[in-house]
Amino acid sequence: MKPDLDVAPEVASALAQNRAVVALESTIISHGMAFPANLETAREVEAIVREYGAVPATIAVLKGRVKIGLTGEDLHYLASTCGILKLSTHDLAYCLAIKGDGATTVAATMRLAALAGIRVFATGGIGGVHRGWEHTLDISADLIELGRTKVAVVAAGAKAILDLPATLEVLETQMVPVICVGTDELPAFYSRNSGLKAPLRLENAGQIAALLKAQDLLKINSGALIANPIPLAAEIPAAEIHGAIEQALAECAAQKIGAKGVTPFLLARIGELTQGRSLTANIALVKNNAKLAAEIAAAYCKISG
Repeated sequence: MKPDLDVAPEVASALAQNRAVVALESTIISHGMAFPANLETAREVEAIVREYGAVPATIAVLKGRVKIGLTGEDLHYLASTCGILKLSTHDLAYCLAIKGDGATTVAATMRLAALAGIRVFATGGIGGVHRGWEHTLDISADLIELGRTKVAVVAAGAKAILDLPATLEVLETQMVPVICVGTDELPAFYSRNSGLKAPLRLENAGQIAALLKAQDLLKINSGALIANPIPLAAEIPAAEIHGAIEQALAECAAQKIGAKGVTPFLLARIGELTQGRSLTANIALVKNNAKLAAEIAAAYCKISG
């Protein structure tokens, strides 16, 4: 293990024995949901990872130390404390230098998971190219990290608030395979359909694990996006969620919200406009992604021997 990482004993033991481990981000806890729903969801997601054969490793920075695997007390602290920094990759060194507390985004979680030797990561949705990017140049670091860090990210596609065609173009440029699970259409977070053709399609965890192993053999050092559709029962169809997204985007622009404030504002406002349905959908898709990620991690360990 890297000496600068505090790896929980259970996670360290699993990695040493080639047992399945799934990385989990912490921004969804500190910035994605309100207390106590955030804490309840974090606990439930970790339980699902265990149920399907893997060890959960929620990642964060606490008191300037990188934590790979959190205690129950750590989860409660992140869920209930104001002022936790939101860390992308470019913020990590700063947080360590000031001995701060930070919750990791997709990009930062990928980087730290890779340092710890974790191959599979479950989240809700990745960041991407924001609408109006041609004026703002607002493109998430998640896409850049996917292009240079060998971690498979299981997500319900990119967040529906984004410019999805442009996001796919950047992922292709970054040489990131986008695998849609059991569907010929790219999932769009709250919705199972986006109107965009799936770049690649695989059916199950075993096939996905085989792809990851093939990346290893080919010495391909980019990540992979595993786009897992939201469960049908929890879906908000694209035509239905469209109005709420457009209104939230207009309000965001009117209030001149930018940078790291955009996504939290949009997700919270969409939650208000849908009377909580988007939050219910978000929780359902995160749990669904945790299940698939655990299955992929277990299958990958089996073929990696």
